[in-house]
Amino acid sequence: MTPDELLNGLDAEQRVAAEALLGPVCILAGAGTGKTRAITHRIAYGVATGAYAPNRVMALTFTTRAAAELRGRLRSLGAGGVQARTFHAAALAQLNHFWPVVAGGRMPELAPGKARILGHAAQVLKLKLDTATLRDAASEIEFRKVSGLSIDAYGKAGRPTPGNLRPDQLADLMAAYETLKDERKLIDFEDVLLVTAGMIESEPQVAMQVREQYRFFVVDEYQDVSPLQQQLLELWLGDRRDVCVVGDASQTIYSFAGASSGFLLGFERRWEDATVVRLEQNYRSQPPIVAAANELMRGRQGSLVLHSAHADDEAPAPTPTVTSHPNDPAEAAAVAASVAASIAAGVAPETIAILYRVNVQSGALETALAQAGVPYRIHGAQRFFDQPEVKQAVLALRAASVTVSGEPLFKSVSDVLRSLGWSQNPPEAAGAVRDRWESLNALMTLADQAAPGTSFRRFTDELLERQAGQHEPTVRAVTLATLHSAKGLEWDEVHIIGLSEGLVPISYAKTFEQVDEERRLLYVGITRAKRRLRLSWSESGAGRAGARQPSRFLAELGTRIERAGRA
Repeated sequence: MTPDELLNGLDAEQRVAAEALLGPVCILAGAGTGKTRAITHRIAYGVATGAYAPNRVMALTFTTRAAAELRGRLRSLGAGGVQARTFHAAALAQLNHFWPVVAGGRMPELAPGKARILGHAAQVLKLKLDTATLRDAASEIEFRKVSGLSIDAYGKAGRPTPGNLRPDQLADLMAAYETLKDERKLIDFEDVLLVTAGMIESEPQVAMQVREQYRFFVVDEYQDVSPLQQQLLELWLGDRRDVCVVGDASQTIYSFAGASSGFLLGFERRWEDATVVRLEQNYRSQPPIVAAANELMRGRQGSLVLHSAHADDEAPAPTPTVTSHPNDPAEAAAVAASVAASIAAGVAPETIAILYRVNVQSGALETALAQAGVPYRIHGAQRFFDQPEVKQAVLALRAASVTVSGEPLFKSVSDVLRSLGWSQNPPEAAGAVRDRWESLNALMTLADQAAPGTSFRRFTDELLERQAGQHEPTVRAVTLATLHSAKGLEWDEVHIIGLSEGLVPISYAKTFEQVDEERRLLYVGITRAKRRLRLSWSESGAGRAGARQPSRFLAELGTRIERAGRA
């Protein structure tokens, strides 16, 4: 694509962002405002104009799925040589490269998790800890490391200790964990960043080579960076200034894990001559949904005021509704019935989501949806590419692509999938047979959606890349997801359940900052919806009327939501 073609189709603000190629740039991008489009076109424009050498650009994000999506978009825009990685993947690649030179010998192995080592550390200290306490202790170790705190400094931070552990016992457990890890020549996930930062900081030759390799940085979801990631970014930059950060303070929902929106909010103070672009034109949601989202975040620090691009649509969208129910099973049954009615009216199930605060809330929903005959999938459960039938199909497609050539892609792929049990028409019955067909059909759909002229071999190359990045295709089923895991996704119709005090905000959110994080979490949920948003809460979990109160956030939404009363 030519430089002019890359700028065509961008709105005025996105174009400003795309043309700001040098120096510090901060893109404040509200939900649904096309931030990924803006940054990928910016990078591709820099490559097309010669401002960037592709191999000198590093685009950083937080999940392998997001990194894979960035790579795919950049490749389609002619910037396939640009690296798009998570912070950890970028650091691990550098650590693998420099360790033999700096430290000699093989790099320590990456521990698959903390649980086993922590369990052994507890045994050494003669502490009897259950699985939940060990899991929470692991989270505290992660928080300490990404926050750049020593064990002593962490102890003075005043964070609540897991389970029945005393602060001194937790400190001893952390120290024993580090000792065992060192003895076994292991490093954990956070050590990858810590050791890479230490290597760059202490070894001038390493710093010089790293900074020679990467000259231009783009950081997506910058509101989610931790102090450790910020330290590593600064070491990668050195005394250079070509960094573009993209984020939205209203979507900071991982403070509990060490993320800090302070780096995003303080970017202009650090770089006084920074180019700052505000993306506030929302292309995702209808005006009533955008109005509710704005109302929830009114007056909060760093919040953007969104404007719906659908304001002039001929068919107005309904106002979001809120409904109360006597108990959790009744709420689940009502939501399932509403979803079933939408599907019967022609809404595709994959365009519907039900969101909730904690995983345990999915149980009643699963029962109600099954009884209503509604297909569903739990986002973040077994991954699509981990399903046995999908693994088998990918291997079969890859093997066939080596020997088959010249035939239309649809025929090549369908021949292989038919041999595995796929048919053009779905089986009538529900259950495992239908689930298997849906998985194979999702692969067939990817072939249908491939660019014209895509070869069979190229299709399987892209399929393997999707598999590596866990970039899942669409499956015809309603999505169940926690509010946290829904970030970055979108659906036509969204139901958010459990909007009562103790769930949203969660019961352990006591301070102003903790409650505000819960507010941002609901904001993320609301802004996932394109056309229809339905909110609900139940008065009790097990039949005691009046045991719960509606979430304070529902009152704040005021006239932006329609109160449908008690179902």
